[in-house]
Amino acid sequence: MNPKVDWFFNKPSQWQEEYDKLRMIILGCGLTEELKWGQPCYTYNNGNIVLIHGFKEYCALLFFKGALMNDPEGILIQQTENVQSPRQVRFSNLLEIVEQENILKAYIAEAVEVEKAGLKVELKKTSDYEVPAEFQYKLDHIPQLKAAFEALTPGRQRGYLFYFSHAKRSETRQARVEKCIPQILSGKGLDDE
Repeated sequence: MNPKVDWFFNKPSQWQEEYDKLRMIILGCGLTEELKWGQPCYTYNNGNIVLIHGFKEYCALLFFKGALMNDPEGILIQQTENVQSPRQVRFSNLLEIVEQENILKAYIAEAVEVEKAGLKVELKKTSDYEVPAEFQYKLDHIPQLKAAFEALTPGRQRGYLFYFSHAKRSETRQARVEKCIPQILSGKGLDDE
């Protein structure tokens, strides 16, 4: 147990018992406990294996390379269509965790083997994503915007493309593009201050 992580388990939460049980299961698998992104994260040779986190409806184990794991029990969940590598196992009560303890240990062991093997998820490249017509028009007609967008990191580029393309109406996409042009020109990502 890492004392730096204790605060997470000691703070009042609707998932306190579930968190404690998950912690014991994971520590029993020989992983190193760390605090990353404000959550208990468990590593093997500095590689992220699994993270504990909670939401209103459920708590979960997040396997960082879950997309590469076998899922004979059918319990790994892709959070959203845009999540490429991680997969969750979700729980709504302590009994679910207790009943699946051996399964969870097997999944954790497999996640460690994936890490040991150095396997990596083939992530989609930014060029694999469709550029909405409203944004493409601006890129074609404002050379500084095109240069600034291409200078952004791939993650920032994808962030903008997701944001623009998830608007259902052309008018909304156009408004989003207009709103973001100054931020792109200043070299900032969608969520940068």
